[in-house]
Amino acid sequence: MDWHTNLRLPLPGSDDRRWRLGVNDDGTIVALEPLPMGSCGAGIDWGGDWLSPAGVDLQINGGLGLPFPDLEPAQLPQLLALLDHLWADGVEAICPTLVTCAVEPLRQALAVLDEARHLHRPGRCRLLGAHLEGPFLAPERRGAHPIEHLAAPTAAALDARIGGFEDGIALVTLAPELPGAEAVIQALHARGVVVSLGHSTADETAARGAYDRGVTMLTHAFNAMPGLHHRAPGPVGAALDRPEVSLGLIADGVHVAPTMAVLLQRLMPQQVVLVSDALAPYGLPPGEYPWDRRTIRVENGSCRLPDGTLAGTTLGLLDGVVRLADWTGDDGAAIRAATVLPRRVLGDPRSSVELLIGLPLVETLRWHRPADGPLGWCRMVAP
Repeated sequence: MDWHTNLRLPLPGSDDRRWRLGVNDDGTIVALEPLPMGSCGAGIDWGGDWLSPAGVDLQINGGLGLPFPDLEPAQLPQLLALLDHLWADGVEAICPTLVTCAVEPLRQALAVLDEARHLHRPGRCRLLGAHLEGPFLAPERRGAHPIEHLAAPTAAALDARIGGFEDGIALVTLAPELPGAEAVIQALHARGVVVSLGHSTADETAARGAYDRGVTMLTHAFNAMPGLHHRAPGPVGAALDRPEVSLGLIADGVHVAPTMAVLLQRLMPQQVVLVSDALAPYGLPPGEYPWDRRTIRVENGSCRLPDGTLAGTTLGLLDGVVRLADWTGDDGAAIRAATVLPRRVLGDPRSSVELLIGLPLVETLRWHRPADGPLGWCRMVAP
């Protein structure tokens, strides 16, 4: 067995604790042992670098020119190429996000995603259940979602969209204050689907009521919802004493100002979950691209409609880790927010140690911060 030593894990409150790692002849992690304080241990010295599982992105709308809501059977090879690209970008699994669209394209996309799941192989990003961002959204807070495809939350409207595909849905974003939303939340829970508050007019009271009914996430916190005001805390403030509620954060510095991202991370370090919110131009150069019947302009990693409405990003999930770590100075918390905590949203409570034991070393990430530069990462290679 090969030993690697003097490394760190993204565990809460353990930035200075060093570990050693045992890898067997098959390249599988079989041991993780904490070292005595002040000891570097024997083995390959990592110099305090971090080890983590790969990333999990709960909100990504497409990539390499492929928008998930427009998926067609003929685009299956392009979808698989995108999953290979995501793996190279350090992402182990995604919830492919389907923004508000017509019913038939939505169902067709779910069918293509289901087919792609059966073609998974090692070394390729996994497709988890889809994330339906809409159509049960507040019109006033719809953002870039087309108003003509919004729908009132009813059991019939839900079944029309996901009937027969229930096993392929992991997460649904909705506005819980809408009439009928409570019954839809109950129906989603019965199917084992996580419900997230987003594109919502909910104030603090309405948000607390939604959390009481089992809403356990905020979709792109601060965006498309009431903000954090000293007299009106809104959905974000209502989550402060609700540790079961995760807050999706787009750490591009545009959707949320770095100062507010730091505030959120320090107030709720175990609740902040990084998402990319990447759109179809992810992986492509800046420029103008088609988006449903409209166009979006990509510049400096941001996507905007012609009227200036912010629609998403083209930054990878781990780009958000690097930025958040730079703003907060807390590398471990930033890494955890993209690799460990997203899994908890979907019901996997394991710690970094538990996630890493039994994992092939080549499926993990090594993070290094040079003395004069930002945090960076690389995929591990076979010993």
